[in-house]
Amino acid sequence: MLVVDDNAENRALAQATLEDEGFTVRLATSGPEAVESFEREPADCVLLDIRMPGMDGIAVCRRLRELPSGHDVPILFLTAQRDVDTFDRARDAGGDDFLTKPVRPSELIARVGAAAKLRRISIERRELYDVVRAQRDDLLRLQLHKEQLVAFLVHDLKNPVNAIELQSQRIARDAAATERARDAAARIQIETRALLRMITNLLDLSKADEGGLAPVRRSFPLAELFAEVQEVMYLRAREARVTLAVQAGDLALVADRDLMLRTIENLVDNAIRYAPEETVVSLTATTGADGVEIRVADAGPGVPPELRAHVFERFAQAQGDAARARSSRGLGLAFCKVAALAHGGQIWIEDAAPGAIFCLRIPHG
Repeated sequence: MLVVDDNAENRALAQATLEDEGFTVRLATSGPEAVESFEREPADCVLLDIRMPGMDGIAVCRRLRELPSGHDVPILFLTAQRDVDTFDRARDAGGDDFLTKPVRPSELIARVGAAAKLRRISIERRELYDVVRAQRDDLLRLQLHKEQLVAFLVHDLKNPVNAIELQSQRIARDAAATERARDAAARIQIETRALLRMITNLLDLSKADEGGLAPVRRSFPLAELFAEVQEVMYLRAREARVTLAVQAGDLALVADRDLMLRTIENLVDNAIRYAPEETVVSLTATTGADGVEIRVADAGPGVPPELRAHVFERFAQAQGDAARARSSRGLGLAFCKVAALAHGGQIWIEDAAPGAIFCLRIPHG
């Protein structure tokens, strides 16, 4: 295996991963060094960074493909650039696969094995190989287009939505505004905040797919966080005729505060959606040996045991009646699971009899 990367940390990670699987690894720190190493002793597979000073990975790939011993060797690109143009350049240069950094060790090993198998098929059954590779490339290209569309929507929608909410706040605070205008402003605030949660959920789910959702941990008092959630969700609860009760005591949490704020907002929003009128949604916290446990309970229809894992999937709408299911975009709980896992934590559902309790556990420190 030939690993080509100008970053020492990336080289070391790839080397350790491959050597743990029994591969013999050679390293190159630049494009010319990689070509020289391959000419001297051809490799069975090449892992190639794209952005390198001087001769970049695209040029290296083209040069290797020109060599007699490099025509059929699997070449996998490892890059932090995840866009359609870069993918097309890598494919046109003769690359066999395209992985985005940071790459999970298990994924790297699986993709190396798949590339090697496809190359063997290429030698034995060229026509079948071309069909399989074209289908795989089309799927990956479609995924990259989808990610770019999500990023476009998220970044271009946030500013106008924030502006709409700001104007609604001005109307709500205007002493000359009529009661009807204030009610309309309150409705606008509820809907724009829901839209902002959906937008940020989409962004963070996309980051998680790319391995880029990295919590910035610090200690903060839970009571302050719960009070902020209560303030943000006040209008939403009032409109649903639900009381939001919070209790955090003097507990502190070591976590990414912004991610935790939005996680709890999503859990509370979900609970309010399914809570009957004139009932209480409770937000509480306790601590134990395994970490801090946050619980959001409602008195709604509950979640059947066979559906409890399903509700954390993207676009799932498993709880409650059809009208309420249509009002849920199926992203909030998926984001909650991603945020919990990013902290090394857990999320699950228990019975409230009646209702459901969504439980979130974040480890200490």
